[in-house]
Parts: sequence; C-alpha cells; structure tokens
Amino acid sequence: MAIKTGMPADAILMDRVRELLLLALPPNPDVEEKKMFNGVAFMINGKMCICVSNDEIMCRINPLIHEEMVEKPGCRAMEMKGKPYKGFVYVENNAITGRDSLNFWVNLCLEYNPLAKASAKKKKK
Repeated sequence: MAIKTGMPADAILMDRVRELLLLALPPNPDVEEKKMFNGVAFMINGKMCICVSNDEIMCRINPLIHEEMVEKPGCRAMEMKGKPYKGFVYVENNAITGRDSLNFWVNLCLEYNPLAKASAKKKKK
C-alpha cells in the first residue's frame, strides 16, 4: 500500500482512538494531541503513544514484540531512510474496523508508554 502524504488525519478514526484512550486511562490523564506524522499524535506523559495519520494508525509498541506484530494482517514496520524503525508500526484502517481490533493496538501502545523514553526537548533559539 502506498503511503499517502498531505492528507488530513481521518476524523472518525481520531475520535475512535481518543474514546478508547480516555476509557483506558485514569481520570485527569496527561494527554496532549499534537500535529505530527501527517496527522495527530496522542502524547501521554510527554511521550508519543499513538498517532492517527491519514487513514491508519502509527503505534509505538515494545520493540521486543515488533517482529511478531508486523506479521499481523494490515501491519507494517515504520521505515526511516529505508530501514525498519523498531517499536513503531503502521496499522491500516481495514485491520482496525472493529472496536476489539483497534482496542488491541491502543492497549499495546498504552502498555509500552511507561517504558518508552521521551524525546529530547529541542532548545529554543
């Protein structure tokens, strides 16, 4: 599947992800929605957790299960400079049409979030 560029994030998919995140997180969570990766990333505790990009999601998962997850239908590794970026996968919309299938990926992202390292803050000029 070709990666689409310049398209806005799918609003329905964003609402579905947002709903599942809010149901899974404790009250008053530290969640921020931030434009990135041609879509909207959900930052939890200052770390990218899951992103809705065009009509698919990009999940930040435990790198230890990366190889197993990319074998799932509709899932592929994120690539940077032609190389797979372990711990980041794209999941196509047709693989997350049901609530349970989307919830599976959201939960994987939430499970890894406490272990994930935050990106270094850029210094302001």
